[in-house]
Amino acid sequence: MTIIAIGLLIPLLGTVLGSAFVFLMKDEMSDRVQKTLLGFASGVMVAASVWSLLIPAMEMEESKGAWSVLPAAVGFLLGMGFLLVLDELTPHLHIGTDTPEGPRSRLSRTAMLALAVTIHNLPEGMAVGVVFAGAEQGVARLSLASAVAVSIGIAIQNIPEGAIISMPMRAEGNSRWRSFLLGSLSGAVEPIGGLAVILLASLLTPVLPYMLAFAAGAMFYVVVEELIPEASSGKHSNLSTIGFAIGFVLMMVLDVVMG
Repeated sequence: MTIIAIGLLIPLLGTVLGSAFVFLMKDEMSDRVQKTLLGFASGVMVAASVWSLLIPAMEMEESKGAWSVLPAAVGFLLGMGFLLVLDELTPHLHIGTDTPEGPRSRLSRTAMLALAVTIHNLPEGMAVGVVFAGAEQGVARLSLASAVAVSIGIAIQNIPEGAIISMPMRAEGNSRWRSFLLGSLSGAVEPIGGLAVILLASLLTPVLPYMLAFAAGAMFYVVVEELIPEASSGKHSNLSTIGFAIGFVLMMVLDVVMG
């Protein structure tokens, strides 16, 4: 249980470290750096979704032959759909835009920025939780070491994400400490979501393949809907491509070496 608790908290630590950049950087983050970091985060999330979630989901059902892909396909689509509904029902504001999404509300820009990041972080916490749940239940190819690898990978990409979050908070007129706290708290949903998934998986073992794919679909939604469009718009999109490649390879290596 100690390893699981640490594993759930590691991604939050990454967000906290990244949010602390607001104390080190005087100006807004440059477009070059932001594009690179967005691409890096996308690469990590895609690699984690494939190697740590979708492939294990299919391997769990390999005795069913060609039908082994069914839980992965269904779970993936449900995960995408869940984030789509959450995105539509939650008032939020993406970094770098002035047009809020979701239902109208009287929330401040700062609050809507924080909600956008919270939606983003939820599937990451779910991914960490479901991989630990699979390792605990002895799923082939999922060990505590591979679960820790996913946790570390998510934490690494949370460091630049934390900076990308806290710096715009500062630009909105918040103090450095308030920007740091808001950025850090946005990552609190990850251990909470991870713990909820672990508890649910322990009660519903037969649906674990669906839950693995569900987390993958949710992460893919964030990548396709938010990260890649933000990374590809405007100048320096080639840097986001380089960042994606580095993030993808790093997460793939972590999963294989530690798995």
